[in-house]
Amino acid sequence: MRLKDKVCIITGGASGMGGVASRLFAQEGAKVVIADVVEKAGEDTLREVKTKGGQAVFVRTDVSKEADCKRLVTEAVKAFGGVDTLYNNAGIFPPDDGSVVDDSEAIWDKVLSVNLKGVAFCCKYGIPELVKRGGGSVINIASFTAMLGCTVPQDAYATSKGGVIALTKQMAVQFGPKKVRSNAICPGPIETPLLTQWLLTNPVERNKRLPRIPLGRFGKPEDVVYLALHLASDESSWTNGAVMVVDGGITSNYF
Repeated sequence: MRLKDKVCIITGGASGMGGVASRLFAQEGAKVVIADVVEKAGEDTLREVKTKGGQAVFVRTDVSKEADCKRLVTEAVKAFGGVDTLYNNAGIFPPDDGSVVDDSEAIWDKVLSVNLKGVAFCCKYGIPELVKRGGGSVINIASFTAMLGCTVPQDAYATSKGGVIALTKQMAVQFGPKKVRSNAICPGPIETPLLTQWLLTNPVERNKRLPRIPLGRFGKPEDVVYLALHLASDESSWTNGAVMVVDGGITSNYF
């Protein structure tokens, strides 16, 4: 087992990529702390993990609230004695997020609070616990949209994910000497409920994006989660400050 006895906090861990991660990490021997704002989905995922023999707890968490992030880490330590991996997967992508000249203050506040401040708050309380264990892994989910411009704007989202990349780099330098590795994954469009609600059910929007992907398909959650599994494991012990793109080749496609 690649994660035997490692304690892994996974935010947004009840559905989509996070749900896949919770199940896979548990199968690989991790003690999983499922953090999610949707209580029913969290309990369902917890039940599924336990039914298959995995070890897990669910902690209802709104990552935009610092107190919730502090409580999440406290509950993880209480349940399993420490933290080895902090997988910051929780994020939002509001359909009304558009151009900088159109986005309201409310959109900016909502997106940055979850996507960027949520990562920062979890790291604020999670990293000291990784240090206590003699090191560990921080995995931050950014996005390919933070690395190139887009004619179909999603400016608050892209900006929040650019901030995640910058924060990851800062933490890699600050805490690398304490054996805490910080890396970012930048997925392309992934077939999760977040994407399906507005893209896969809309042929016009779908066909704007699909031709840009050299591999000819949108990503699956597993395409990202297996990379996260590598970063959570000791296999990645010399990987720090990396920004890893998993996008089917979108960011390499000029024409």
